[in-house]
Amino acid sequence: MNKIKFFLLTLLFTIQLFSGTLPYDLQEEIDTIPLNKNNYSIFIQSTSSPIPLASWNAHKKRSPASVIKLLTIYSALMELGYDYRWETKFYYTGTIRRGVLRGDLVIKAGGDPTLKTRDVDSIVSEIRNRGIKKITGNIILDKSIFRISSRNNSGFDKNRYSPYNAMPDALMFNQRKSTVCVSPHGRKIYINKDIPDLSYRVINKMKAVNGSCRGSRSWPRVSIKNRTMIFSGKLSKNCSDRKICKVVTKPHLSFYYTLKNKLKKSGIKYTGKMKLRRTPRTAKYLFSHFSKSLEEIISVTAKKSNNLFARQIMLTMGVTQYGKPGTLQKGRNGVERILNRHHILERGKTFIENGSGLSRIAKITAQSLGNLLLDGYKNYGDRWMQTLSIAGIDGTIRRRFQYSSVFGRAWMKTGTIRGVANIAGYVEGASGERYVVVVLVNDRYSRKYGRKLANKVIEWVADTQ
Repeated sequence: MNKIKFFLLTLLFTIQLFSGTLPYDLQEEIDTIPLNKNNYSIFIQSTSSPIPLASWNAHKKRSPASVIKLLTIYSALMELGYDYRWETKFYYTGTIRRGVLRGDLVIKAGGDPTLKTRDVDSIVSEIRNRGIKKITGNIILDKSIFRISSRNNSGFDKNRYSPYNAMPDALMFNQRKSTVCVSPHGRKIYINKDIPDLSYRVINKMKAVNGSCRGSRSWPRVSIKNRTMIFSGKLSKNCSDRKICKVVTKPHLSFYYTLKNKLKKSGIKYTGKMKLRRTPRTAKYLFSHFSKSLEEIISVTAKKSNNLFARQIMLTMGVTQYGKPGTLQKGRNGVERILNRHHILERGKTFIENGSGLSRIAKITAQSLGNLLLDGYKNYGDRWMQTLSIAGIDGTIRRRFQYSSVFGRAWMKTGTIRGVANIAGYVEGASGERYVVVVLVNDRYSRKYGRKLANKVIEWVADTQ
């Protein structure tokens, strides 16, 4: 009997040693939540202490969902700095004389995640400022900086055409979204593209009906096939305009048609065609267009959990570390290489896949995330912290903690997919001390109880530390 007791005590001690320990009062707080204790990880450590306050299953590999974006954006910050801007370069072949470009306009994509319709106005202005009033050749688009899949969407789930499923591209434009405005006017429903993009079609099968703008009369039904958006169903005459954003076509095509239209409106004559080619060696530099700063971009990536931005950033890390062309594998290796210089990732326990977290095979540990957050606070302090969502104020936790003591005192990145409910970031304790807090829940009941567990952990830190 004594041998059995000794064995059981030894086994319990071994399990606790492997899993870690939690403060007694925190354990009491979360014991009532019906989740398997093996299915969640918790890591808490003061930013001014070398020793964790709490560590439970911190070394166990978990599915990260969007908290993996912390690895992507932090590696970019360390490698490129807050002020980095993506560059799209413009060249020309031939000559420019008396306002005529007798040759091609060449656009060398740089992987800018943020290029949009409004930017084309400034691009056309730059072309005019170079004295160009006519282009006799073609527009050449050089996308050679990346070598990646040509798919429009990731196919991660059934919402294939939703913007969060958009795939990256060297010449990204409007985040790969095709935006259509649906407007009821009298007896008709009008459907208009926001830009004159001829690369996809719109078919209008909608009917305007009387009645309130509710239920089946409030939104159109949209189906997509072969770059065609088909709108059907009924829409109340009392509805306001509806904007539909879908991933339908190639971003370089949307960019080309927008540029062509803007050139025409500005009085620059152009009758050529679009060509996908590398920049000719004889091409001469014209000007560059720059993206927003990396600080702004990683803030949007974290706060709004922008999957596309994360994918573009990871590919860029592949280019900075291993040269062109950027590939998915180079991107993964690049992010890990940068983070491993600072001994952030636990060896053999990380798989980034695409850098966005829209993945079932990506892996991370709570300890690795804790290491990253501690390193980030040490190196960049509040400026880095402010790029994350602020409790009850903005981003993915703007509606969370609104009526809690945590309001305005937590800076976090969330990650949620089926069976996963994660959160990681910083919490200000009652003493004013800042704490790194990581809660990873991988459980079949994570949707029901994962957030509840994390909220209790975060509130415990905010109220008692």
